[in-house]
Amino acid sequence: MATPHTLRAWEHDAVARIEADFQRSADTHLIALPLPGFARHSIDLYLKDESTHPTGSLKHRLARSLFLYALCNGWLREGSAVVEASSGSTAVSEAYFARLLGLPFVAVMPRSTSPEKITQIEFYGGRCHLVDSAAQVYDEARRIAADTGGHYMDQFTYAERATDWRGNNNIAQSMFQQMAHERHAVPRWVVVGAGTGGTSATIGRYIRYQRQATQLCVADPQGSVFSAYHASGDASLTGPGSRIEGIGRPRVEPSFIRALVDRMMVVSDVDSVAAMRVLSGLLGRRVGPSTGTNFTAMLALACEMRERGEQGAILSLLCDAGERYLPTYHDAAWVQQHMGDCSAAQQRMAALAG
Repeated sequence: MATPHTLRAWEHDAVARIEADFQRSADTHLIALPLPGFARHSIDLYLKDESTHPTGSLKHRLARSLFLYALCNGWLREGSAVVEASSGSTAVSEAYFARLLGLPFVAVMPRSTSPEKITQIEFYGGRCHLVDSAAQVYDEARRIAADTGGHYMDQFTYAERATDWRGNNNIAQSMFQQMAHERHAVPRWVVVGAGTGGTSATIGRYIRYQRQATQLCVADPQGSVFSAYHASGDASLTGPGSRIEGIGRPRVEPSFIRALVDRMMVVSDVDSVAAMRVLSGLLGRRVGPSTGTNFTAMLALACEMRERGEQGAILSLLCDAGERYLPTYHDAAWVQQHMGDCSAAQQRMAALAG
């Protein structure tokens, strides 16, 4: 029988493994995106490239924080299963950390999740449990955790509290430190999407804690409920959900902190895909659809700043690489079937980007 001493020894080893993994990783790159039509007006655009994490996405940071939070709360035990409700990227990253600790992992995901993400989860030893809709993932994850005696990680509740928003090399601190040597050292806007809402909460709190003048914009895909909730404050609202993987939700998630967001911008599916294609061309490599959602909002804000004669920087995230979406969002026939014709939107985005 395990004793308190042996349980604590396992926890200490688990935390040490995660911290060692963190120390092996350099910070992600800040990419300057020079667009002449804005640069000549002293408006600069930047992307923090989160695709370079070991598991290939922004969610690597969240998964690390969630595991440390669960360990330090005494919720994880040696051999216990870890269960998560996820549309893909968080599950990929959590599967990585579960393997690091020798724990079984189950991801509860919609059937529409890209095959590439499912393959990655299985590569790290995780098991994928598919459900028909995004709204079903929560209860099914709780059920599996209860049936197996495991722990439901529940990113949608704990994302906003698992990360130390005051610093400790969180994403906000990293962004502002990297911007310090640019001509506009303090961004005028930071643009992010919202899945759990944890990233926007961390950045919004950090901006206030550091007393910065930066404003936070959340780019919300069509079908997501967050924009309506931001406007009304009604947490009981529901919606159809998003068709842009990884962001936008059919319900208001506990980790989405409405008061921290200065502006919501609803982005259509065709604009997200069109901007994804344009940005992929500008960078010379494919990006994912949620990055396209971010880029749409960045261009809109840059146009507004130019019209008002304002100068400054707009900073956002390159959330993950486009190789995860080759048979879906980067496939013209799939996009035509699921999103419609994006050609006009793509021409418009290309013109905005110059």
